[in-house]
Amino acid sequence: MKIRKIISGIIILLVASFAVLISISDPRPAPPVAEPEPPPSLDELIPAGKRTDTEATLLVLFGDEIVTLTMERYLIGAVAAEMPASFELHALKAQTVAARTDALHKMYVTPKPQHPDADVCGDFRCCVAFKTDEQLRARWGEDYAMHITKIIDAVTGTDGVFLSYDNEPILAVFHASSAGMTETSGNVWLHDLPYLRSVESPESIGAVPGFVVEVKISRDEFVGTAMAGHPYAVFGYDRDLWITDITYTDSGRIAYITLGGVQIRGTELRAMFDLRSTAVTIEVTDDEVIFTTVGHGHGVGMSQYGANIMAQNGKTYREILLAYYTGVEFVELSGGEVTTATIFQTRQ
Repeated sequence: MKIRKIISGIIILLVASFAVLISISDPRPAPPVAEPEPPPSLDELIPAGKRTDTEATLLVLFGDEIVTLTMERYLIGAVAAEMPASFELHALKAQTVAARTDALHKMYVTPKPQHPDADVCGDFRCCVAFKTDEQLRARWGEDYAMHITKIIDAVTGTDGVFLSYDNEPILAVFHASSAGMTETSGNVWLHDLPYLRSVESPESIGAVPGFVVEVKISRDEFVGTAMAGHPYAVFGYDRDLWITDITYTDSGRIAYITLGGVQIRGTELRAMFDLRSTAVTIEVTDDEVIFTTVGHGHGVGMSQYGANIMAQNGKTYREILLAYYTGVEFVELSGGEVTTATIFQTRQ
């Protein structure tokens, strides 16, 4: 009986081992894994045909290299870099017209001395931000085709359209979000332009991420930062004298403020403490200084989040732009042999 049990156990063990060997050495190939098809090339997605923006070209500085791009290709990269593709189409169209107008202004009205051999650059600190097709594919991944098609629609859907004042393309500046009102240009850059006036903007705390931001720094850091730029400022025992004589612009932003007896502009305060806007309140406590900002950016011209809210409420890109740029006109150029570039060369 015992021998039978031993033999049965050996047989079971051999059968199990044989089954394992068969499973390991099974020559059948694994089923192929379906790989997603790569998104189409940008050339495949851009509609064929001759358009104004495909005829006009401009010189764009990227790092140390100057590249010639059509206006259309430039705008695709610029709009994708400056505004989320998730925004409403008419907000993207408004951004496109602003970027096209900005490029024309730099080309034919006020060239940038920072790059005399190029019309524009891809650095947002100087001109307008720009993303290459490769950068956009990396950013959007599998959503690339969907997002880039929307950007292309905004660009081709406003082909050749720009904003003009007194027969010139305007300085079509823009910013992320406003604190209920945009800012007059002279309060930021000392030059008042008639089309860059303070106007209402529809942002609210629930509609704009980071609309209200609180920044806390130590009192020592506050004093050190202020005195780094103004060594003669005095911050004594009475902290009520640290911050005095605050004046505001009509839009509610700080125009001038006195720190430790030294008067500075609100724009300098923003840069000094890396604040999101000059629409800011300041509180000095026993331990720290608290800045509370509303909105994001210099506040002049079109608010991007404001434009998106307007588009969500049914406004067209033309209505959005007319709301933000006072007294401007739309110039609409047809295709063919006439381009934005030749129009302005002729006028000059």
